[in-house]
Amino acid sequence: MSNRHLLRTVAMQTLYEWDFNGQHTEKIDEYIKHNMAEFAPGEEDSSYVDKTVKGIIKNSAEIDKLIEKTAPEWPIAQITIVDRNILRMGIYEMKYTKEIPPKVAINEAIEIAKTFGGRSSGRFVNGVLGTIYKNLTSSEP
Repeated sequence: MSNRHLLRTVAMQTLYEWDFNGQHTEKIDEYIKHNMAEFAPGEEDSSYVDKTVKGIIKNSAEIDKLIEKTAPEWPIAQITIVDRNILRMGIYEMKYTKEIPPKVAINEAIEIAKTFGGRSSGRFVNGVLGTIYKNLTSSEP
C-alpha cells in the first residue's frame, strides 16, 4: 500500500470517528494522533491527514451541499458514515487541492469505498464523484 493511500485511509477513519462522535472539532487533533499511531505506526509525517481532515471539516457545509445536490435521493444524514466521509474526501481532493489529479482522487475514493464500505459503496461513490467531476470540468472556463 502506498503511503498516500495509507494516509487517505487514516484520514477517512479520522473523519468517521469525528462524524460518529458528534462532529466535535475540538477533538480532531486527538483523533488524528490516535489514528496515525493505530493505523500507520512508524509513519512520521501526518501533514497530509491533518491538512485533509481539517480542510474537509472547514468546508463541510459546502461539500455536503454538493453531495445533496448530486444525489438528491440520498439526504446527507441517510448516507452511511463511511460513504459520506469518503465522498467528502474525494470532493475535497477534487475541488480544493491542486496537487491531486481529480481522476486519482476518484479512483482512490472508490478503492477505499470497496475496502471499508458496503457492497454497493464503490458504485455509489463512483457515480456521485463522477457526476461532480463532470459538473466541475464543464463549468471551468
